[in-house]
Amino acid sequence: MTSEAAVSTPPAISSTPAKRDYYWLRSFLAGGVAGCCAKTTIAPLDRVKILLQAQNPHYKHLGVFSTLSAVPKKEGFLGLYKGNGAMMVRIFPYGAIQFMAFDSYKKLLSKRIGISGHVHRLMAGSMAGMTAVICTYPLDVVRVRLAFQVKGEHRYTGIANAFYTIYLKEGGILGFYRGLTPTLIGMAPYAGFSFFTFGTLKSLGLKHFPEMLGRPSSDNPDVLVLKTRVNLLCGGVAGAIAQTISYPLDVARRRMQLGAVLPDSDKCVSLTKTLKYVYKKYGVKKGLYRGLSLNYIRCVPSQAVAFTTYEFMKQVLHLN
Repeated sequence: MTSEAAVSTPPAISSTPAKRDYYWLRSFLAGGVAGCCAKTTIAPLDRVKILLQAQNPHYKHLGVFSTLSAVPKKEGFLGLYKGNGAMMVRIFPYGAIQFMAFDSYKKLLSKRIGISGHVHRLMAGSMAGMTAVICTYPLDVVRVRLAFQVKGEHRYTGIANAFYTIYLKEGGILGFYRGLTPTLIGMAPYAGFSFFTFGTLKSLGLKHFPEMLGRPSSDNPDVLVLKTRVNLLCGGVAGAIAQTISYPLDVARRRMQLGAVLPDSDKCVSLTKTLKYVYKKYGVKKGLYRGLSLNYIRCVPSQAVAFTTYEFMKQVLHLN
């Protein structure tokens, strides 16, 4: 979010297959572009978060800002973007799948099951986030492995080599799904509360203060959208709340994803064991919530850019 989505319901779609496919293609593109812009904006912070969460021996004695300055000195400026290529390969389909799945689940819940309002937004967001994770998880594992590497101690030479090595040495396909359980469990509250918070703030703002907070959409004057600065604020708040709730699960997920890269990988073979091990060895502040301050710094601009870019792309691609 990641999460990382917009909440407005799409207009009625033509029943002809060609037009329906064309709508989803535009929606796919809008979600992918929004995700890529958001993640590139905070790529250096993402790299530092992974290094701190997994207690990388080169940086574990440092804090957030000291690590941000230490990485360029040790690995060059581009070291801050290590793993971002794999992230872009992952985040484009991830964002697209999440946006489309959210719309589909929201329709399903409201029309066939009869659940509507804030509840269906929360449930649809959770289901959409988990769907996107399952579809793109192997790419996330590879991205984390590449981001954890330090110059001079490379285990993988690139994305293709990482896929090949993990497949051969870590159990084939199953090797790409280490940490999937905590990821799905963590994604449910993260995506759910992200969609819920943004959607609720957006609907309440446009309902009670339409002139102050909203403006007509450039592609459809009958539809009100949030002003850019309001969009940025709502997205940031949504990200902060969602990250706080799901952060310990994110720490467990990262450690499980890194697998054999960590010397204590045998202690991180399941969600429960990983959480217990991290808590017992490092505690709450320095273990389960290590790097949370960085997450607050990164999630606000990330979510703000994601929501704002998606709203902009919806107008450019005439999705309103």
